[in-house]
Amino acid sequence: MTQPQLNEFIPPPECPVFEPSWEEFADPFAYINKIRPIAEKTGICKIRPPPEWQPPFACDVDRLKFTPRIQRLNELEAQTRVKLNFLDQIAKFWELQGCTLKIPHVERKILDLYQLNKLVNEEGGFDAVCKDRRWTKISVKMGFAPGKAIGSHLRAHYERILYPYNLFQTGSNLPVRHFSFLFSGEQQRDYHFLQKATLTNDTKDKEYTPHDLPQRQSVQPQETCSIARRAKRMKSEKSVKAEPGEFCKTRPNLRRRMGTYVSYQKNCFTQVDHYMCLVCGSGSSEDRLLLCDGCDDSYHIFCLIPPLHDVPKGDWRCPKCLAQECGKPPVAFGFEQAGRSYTLQAFGDMADSFKSDYFNMPVHMVPTELVEKEFWRLVSTIEEDVTVEYGADIASKEFGSGFPVRNSHFQVSPEDEHYLTSGWNLNNMPVLDASVLTHVTADICGMKLPWLYVGMCFSSFCWHIEDHWTIYLGIMGEPKTWYGAPGYAAEHLEAVMKKLAPELFESQPDLLHQLVTIMNPNTLMNNGVPIYRTNQCAGEFVITFPRAYHSGFNQGFNFAEAVNFCTMDWLPIGRNCVKHYRQLSRYCVFSHDEMICNMACKADTMDVDLASAIHKDMTTMIQEEEELRQKTKKMGVVQSRQVDYEVLPDEERQCCKCWTTCYLSGITCACSPQKTVCLYHTQNLCSCPQSNLTLHYKFTLDELYSMMVSIKLRAESYKDWVRSVEEILENKGNKKRGLDELHSLVEQAETKVFSHTSLLDQLRTVTSEADKVAVVAQQLLNGKRQTRYRSGGGKSQNQNELTVEELRGFVRQLDSLPCNIRQAPLLKDLLTRVDDFQQRSERLLSDESPSPLELQDLLDVSLGLDVELPQLPLLRERLEQARWLEAVHQASGRPDSLCLDTMRRLIDQGVGLAPHSSVERAMARLQELLTVSEQWEERVLSLMEARPYHSLDTLDAALQEVENIPAYLPNCLQLKDVVTKAKKWLHEAEALQLGGRIPVLESLSELVLRADGIPVKLDPLSRLEALINDVQMWKESAAKTFLLKNSPFSLLEVNRHTNGVSILHLPIRTNKESISKKSSTKLESVCDVERALSESKDSASAMVTLAEVRQREMEILLALRASNESKFLPGENCYALSVCVCQKAPSGAMVQCELCRDIFHCGCVETTVDLEYGQAWLCPLCQQSRKPPLDKVLPLLASLQRIRVRLPEGDALRFLIERTVRWQHRVQQALQASYNSAKYRISSHLSQEINGSSFYTEHQSVPLQGLGPELEELMVEGFLLQVTLPETEQLYRYLLYKLAPLPSHSTPCGGNTEQDQHEKAKKCRKKSKKSKERSEESQSSPTHSVSDPAPSDSEEDYSLCAAPWCREPEGDEVNWVQCDGSCNQWFHQICVGLSAERAEKEDYICISCSQPDYDDCERRMKTKK
Repeated sequence: MTQPQLNEFIPPPECPVFEPSWEEFADPFAYINKIRPIAEKTGICKIRPPPEWQPPFACDVDRLKFTPRIQRLNELEAQTRVKLNFLDQIAKFWELQGCTLKIPHVERKILDLYQLNKLVNEEGGFDAVCKDRRWTKISVKMGFAPGKAIGSHLRAHYERILYPYNLFQTGSNLPVRHFSFLFSGEQQRDYHFLQKATLTNDTKDKEYTPHDLPQRQSVQPQETCSIARRAKRMKSEKSVKAEPGEFCKTRPNLRRRMGTYVSYQKNCFTQVDHYMCLVCGSGSSEDRLLLCDGCDDSYHIFCLIPPLHDVPKGDWRCPKCLAQECGKPPVAFGFEQAGRSYTLQAFGDMADSFKSDYFNMPVHMVPTELVEKEFWRLVSTIEEDVTVEYGADIASKEFGSGFPVRNSHFQVSPEDEHYLTSGWNLNNMPVLDASVLTHVTADICGMKLPWLYVGMCFSSFCWHIEDHWTIYLGIMGEPKTWYGAPGYAAEHLEAVMKKLAPELFESQPDLLHQLVTIMNPNTLMNNGVPIYRTNQCAGEFVITFPRAYHSGFNQGFNFAEAVNFCTMDWLPIGRNCVKHYRQLSRYCVFSHDEMICNMACKADTMDVDLASAIHKDMTTMIQEEEELRQKTKKMGVVQSRQVDYEVLPDEERQCCKCWTTCYLSGITCACSPQKTVCLYHTQNLCSCPQSNLTLHYKFTLDELYSMMVSIKLRAESYKDWVRSVEEILENKGNKKRGLDELHSLVEQAETKVFSHTSLLDQLRTVTSEADKVAVVAQQLLNGKRQTRYRSGGGKSQNQNELTVEELRGFVRQLDSLPCNIRQAPLLKDLLTRVDDFQQRSERLLSDESPSPLELQDLLDVSLGLDVELPQLPLLRERLEQARWLEAVHQASGRPDSLCLDTMRRLIDQGVGLAPHSSVERAMARLQELLTVSEQWEERVLSLMEARPYHSLDTLDAALQEVENIPAYLPNCLQLKDVVTKAKKWLHEAEALQLGGRIPVLESLSELVLRADGIPVKLDPLSRLEALINDVQMWKESAAKTFLLKNSPFSLLEVNRHTNGVSILHLPIRTNKESISKKSSTKLESVCDVERALSESKDSASAMVTLAEVRQREMEILLALRASNESKFLPGENCYALSVCVCQKAPSGAMVQCELCRDIFHCGCVETTVDLEYGQAWLCPLCQQSRKPPLDKVLPLLASLQRIRVRLPEGDALRFLIERTVRWQHRVQQALQASYNSAKYRISSHLSQEINGSSFYTEHQSVPLQGLGPELEELMVEGFLLQVTLPETEQLYRYLLYKLAPLPSHSTPCGGNTEQDQHEKAKKCRKKSKKSKERSEESQSSPTHSVSDPAPSDSEEDYSLCAAPWCREPEGDEVNWVQCDGSCNQWFHQICVGLSAERAEKEDYICISCSQPDYDDCERRMKTKK
């Protein structure tokens, strides 16, 4: 069985949603008053607190246990309930007649019997519809398609089900005796028709089960609040008592059908005849005679209207009992209580399980839109009975509020303590100062104390307005869907509901006050009622405004909390509500008059706005009270008594007529002292004479007027203040008051806590504006607001200055302000100076190139004008431009300091300037100069960095072009310096060799070194570098020739004969101080000698310097020899001697140096073990060079002369050769002079014993005794010469042979006699092979002139040694060597100091052949110079 598809639910528009800031959220009433003009238009609104506002849940969940109400959804909707009530009446009608109602189907849809009955009645009734054949019209109105003969089906169903009920409603079925004579013709026709009509049902029809609404409506909710004074929403105000004969479903049948009884009681016919049919009066047809189970009357089944075919199986009621049973007034509708109690956890589990099972999905996934559409579908259908439970009106005082409160079981954490005093805490809001409910002394559950609501899916709260039309505020957990209508549409909504469901209001006029009826918002909107909706989620507030109807349902399990509060604007609304309640005879939650009087007693501390509102309401109250007392006095009530109504409970002071709570006055009578009526219903108390009535009053009229006066004074103090403020704001011209009086009025408003009105805002605005003008003017005049800088007139961004227009406005406003400003003349003077500044600014700004000084002066003037001047930015721009142009001009005037960075900096500064023609021109010139300069800088740098270097002409040409650029270019200046250096270098290079002069190596090297730093192609450089390279090669060759391997001496030290200098500084030398005293202070080191040679102008001066060095060297060395020789004299302390390189005492085998005459341990120095007799030994300190032969040294000098570079080493080499030649000449002369001199021999072997320490020399040396100074000097100088000369060895052998002859085998000294030597000379002599070959070759070569002719071959064996110092060696074999020079003379190898190996490998030239003529040599040397 299905019902015609209803229109889909369309959600109404959303109500306003507000999201206050923390500042707005701080004051609840101020914010509600702020949003009220907007929210009141929709009746409801939603407020979302700031996200951080999260109060803790403080309800005592463990103690919270409640019994919910049962809600059957399709019984809630008004129109659906009307249909259910109608069907219940039809079902009851047929049930009392023993039949079961089954609702038929038409076109596979359940037939709406209520609509069918209503449409037939609207068309004039069954007879009229049948007569005019309007069943098809009715079928179309019911939504069936025409043309399918639906009308005939509807007529049949109406005849069968509804027509008998309508006849019953009209009383046509009541029994009348002899009805055939009493009925009219039409009634008889109906009777015969009804005889045929039976409640036969189609098998497809669905049996209807009554909802038993009257049975369940008698169950009322429990009173959960022991101190509740709120209206009992669930109670009926007019109780209906059940009559004694009321039908009870559980009552057993008292009598059975007589027909059945008679068939078994045949002996009791007389008793059966006693039962007569009340219709026909006959007792016949006993088996067809029915006995009523209600009144025991008898009726034939065929006499009934409609007649019955068979005896009913169940209980049966006669027409009179049926009329009595069905005619009972309906019981007021209400919710029954559930059979069990729930804890919050148990209810939540049940609610979640119901929702998830119903929608077959998790509860959190069910969309709110789906739940909303399903809810309105369920409440509008009669086919589906969905039952839910709703825990409503649970007292928070008993179980605890969801918000934290003080002294409760819930422990509030320190960070949540501010929620205890929050205005949005529902426990605090009703009793805040701004709420008038705080003056109601009693605790009212649901109004001053929050009520709790625990809902589940589909549980709903029906259309209602708050008690006393107060403002409602609720906060909750899970979503709840709200619908609301604005307060101005309340009467319209009531009218629409009464129109659409009049049956409900006929039986229950205060239906909308019982919270048991809802109506689809779409239905209300279709009838012109404005409806708005919202979904309230967790933590959100919903506010309903006065007389705003609202309803809704829960989307799922939630826990909500609500409370009422009232502002001063509600007072007249509340008084009208009391009047409305009086008309409806509805309970009042509290006494409105009592609240007003309580507030009037606190007039001195009351808010003035509230006092004004109370004064208006109290005026109305006293006028009504005075009129009523006068009226009752005229009625004859003369007795009166003052009563303290506050101590009486509400039940004892409620009007028994209108249920209004009496406070100011009431009427009682001695006949019924427990009854009281208000003065509006004096006549409804009792029937006693009026004189017996007593007037009870709380205050006398004088007391009421006195209270009103106190309120008036409080309110009028505000009015006086308002009047003074208005006079100040309206007075103009010369009657202006001082600024202090304005401040006094503002202070008075704050002290007396006047309401925040627009007038106060205006006064504050005017005062603030005047203060601003005065303060700003004073600051401008005192110069305290100077915020500009001296350099540019800038100002701080944080300082808000007056503009010129504002200054003008200040001056203009002086006359319009309601007070006098003493700075007015000074402000006008300031404005005059500002105008002068603006004129000067315009003149300077129009100038093409203003002076920076003038601009700065004008900006300095602005420092005294503490106003915002629009010309200042332009003046600052022009000042920056002028300063920049001046900087550019100054930089251009000093090209020597105008570098690229300066140009770039100026350009960067110019880019940041405001555009101007002069700036653009200067920027163009500067940019062009920068571009040219950068290009030349790069070009010059590339020229200087080019490899190979550019020629001087190229660089000079580039330099000529660069010199025309007026800028400081480092690279160009560097180029200029390079060109200058190059020219200077070339000049010096040319001057160095000018006139064929030989350059000095040091000058040449310095010149080449300087050329490395000149990036120019220098043509002479390669030639000079070649010369230096040749010099280096020459020095390397000379070093290889002279220096020993790893020699510590330099070439200059060796060739410059600096031995004496070096020896002077040796630590092993003795008597150093005495020797150094004799030396000159000049040329004491090698550096001094080298510096002296470098400073010498030519070779001659260099020779002089070297000769001085040679002289000092000889002096030092001779002194050293004498000093060393003196150490070994007898008598010296041997242990005190320090000899050798080890500086120890002499001992054992020693060797003596022939040059320095010092002795050395044989183990400390390298000695030639096989050193032959006649070979000189020099110590490591005296042996400084290789001493190359002279023929290897001469080529070095020749090659140096070819290089044509003068260097110290060359001068030293030249001096060495000249010295050598001179020494050779001296040696030859000395030898020839001493050849025929007397010969003496002295042993040179040292063998001494000094103080017990003995030592001896391994090698024989020339003794100094007997050696003349000339020969000693020759020998010393020969050893000093760094060349190997045979004369050196010959001289040494000669001196050694003469002074220390070779010892014989029998003597330690090895000396021979002259006779032995003469004999040896006569022995055959053996010549070396090489010597012979050399002699043969020498015969064919040119010969030098010699003093003695060469001996012939035949005389070879008998010739003597040609050496003047011949030592006449003896032995079996004597080695000879022939001179390879021009003389071809023969010499003993031992006499000329040659070894056999050396004679074989090298040519030997005697001293006579190797010594050229000294004069020729001197001449050649001068020619080379």
